[in-house]
Amino acid sequence: MPTTAAVTVEGLVRRFGALVAADEMSWAAPLGAVTAVLGPNGAGKSTAVECAVGLQRPDGGSVRVLGADPWRSPAEHRARVGVMLQSGGLPTGTTPLRLLRHLASLYADPVPVDELAGRLGIDRFAGTTVRRLSGGQRQRVALAAALVGRPDVVFLDEPTAGLDPHGRLDVHELLEEVRSEGTTVVVTTHSFEEAERLADHLVIVSEGRTMAQGPSAEVVGAGSLETLYFELTRRATR
Repeated sequence: MPTTAAVTVEGLVRRFGALVAADEMSWAAPLGAVTAVLGPNGAGKSTAVECAVGLQRPDGGSVRVLGADPWRSPAEHRARVGVMLQSGGLPTGTTPLRLLRHLASLYADPVPVDELAGRLGIDRFAGTTVRRLSGGQRQRVALAAALVGRPDVVFLDEPTAGLDPHGRLDVHELLEEVRSEGTTVVVTTHSFEEAERLADHLVIVSEGRTMAQGPSAEVVGAGSLETLYFELTRRATR
């Protein structure tokens, strides 16, 4: 575990009936760094994120974000944490700018909405209601919603899913800027390229368990991330 961590997941257990989504999963996200969490579908990535933002309650183990239990944390703590879920979470009857301006009004020092909308290309469809947006456009709005309050920690569950190459580049550049400003970023992804470009710290999970974690260079070593990923995730299913 990193000595200075913004997020710690220790022995996390989360069950849904007979399904064990997190099986004593343990990992951490260093303060002020980008941590990429990789794993197959159903590996427990989204479950861990939802426990970390207080949307699910662990059945065992613990999760701490900025030293606090997300399930019991007060509003002041929640204001320091941003989240972009894999799907849903956006009201569909409003327009992107109206939504972002409403969210910005809830924070003391938000990112200027027009600036954020321009960076993510939201200004090109700003007057369209959310329900009429494409999947990629909704991804951009959800990312902006997660970042508008200048969070100290932000959790992004597959933020570039459904985006075209230009959209992915916009997101990567924005996240690099956010990291440079001191924000801790936790990204779940299936993209080796994305993890290699963005991540200071890597976590590989499979079958609800942590298979590897640590600084990117140490985890990958002299090999390739792709090779390591398949070796570890196949081992977990045997």
